Amino acid sequence: MWRQADRYRIPRIAFLNKCDREGADPERVLGAIKTRLGASPIAIQLPLGLGASFNGVVDLITMRARTWDAATFGATFTDGPIPEDQAPAASRARDAMLEAIAELDDELMAAWVAGRELSHDAIRAALRRITLGNRGVPALVGAAFRNLGIHNLLDAVLDFLPSPADFAEVRGRDPRDPTGAPTVVRQIGGGGLGDQADKEPLAALAFKVQIDEAGGTLTFVRVYTGCLRVGDAVLNATKGHLEQIGRLVRMFANHREDIKQIEAGMIGAVHDPGPGDRRAPARQPAVDR
Repeated sequence: MWRQADRYRIPRIAFLNKCDREGADPERVLGAIKTRLGASPIAIQLPLGLGASFNGVVDLITMRARTWDAATFGATFTDGPIPEDQAPAASRARDAMLEAIAELDDELMAAWVAGRELSHDAIRAALRRITLGNRGVPALVGAAFRNLGIHNLLDAVLDFLPSPADFAEVRGRDPRDPTGAPTVVRQIGGGGLGDQADKEPLAALAFKVQIDEAGGTLTFVRVYTGCLRVGDAVLNATKGHLEQIGRLVRMFANHREDIKQIEAGMIGAVHDPGPGDRRAPARQPAVDR
């Protein structure tokens, strides 16, 4: 998976999970990312405790502590000052973070060497440049089963990873020539195009198939351009036949919410209750990327 991401230059962030387990060692994991994956991880958080005592993190950008409420299974949290006994370690970790960022980003290096005050926004902007340039990997910590760190992870996705607006176009292969060069172009954003992607013909990628408890299938789909709607008939470019969209859902772990459409840039799932689904002419064929 990591080699594929390297090959296609996919920006990444790292989430060091299970910090509430006995033997959890984020430092060892960061070292393994360096030696085994050849990446440059940048720790942007410091765990508050490890193993059974893990209950929060220190944000090394804002130098604030966040702890989660065990009674709500991590749904709520409290932000506050760094505990006094953790302050020295947090200060050292922040210095190490800034040094790592400066080594990979000339703009922040110039400000750091000049002794200028580094704002939170400036640090986040530098991390975003590093991430999008595949020069480094921001690393967060948490315990996903108890929802510890998930809020921070979602914020990091927004702060550091690319959005469809960061790309002007996406190229794909014509389904009639699946081995040819990717000559089909869809405008998806950037350059002030705004919602141009929603107006383009449908181009979507089905990236995962899951069997549900009733024996039906859930096909997870990301829409790159256009809009996938209930009732549409679209071309499955891999299999070469038409598929009727009977039901669309938005997934929340094992829970699902019925929706009428999936817009460009969004992820949803097509629910197929089983054999016997209908086929109809496609309004706009999907592009096989």
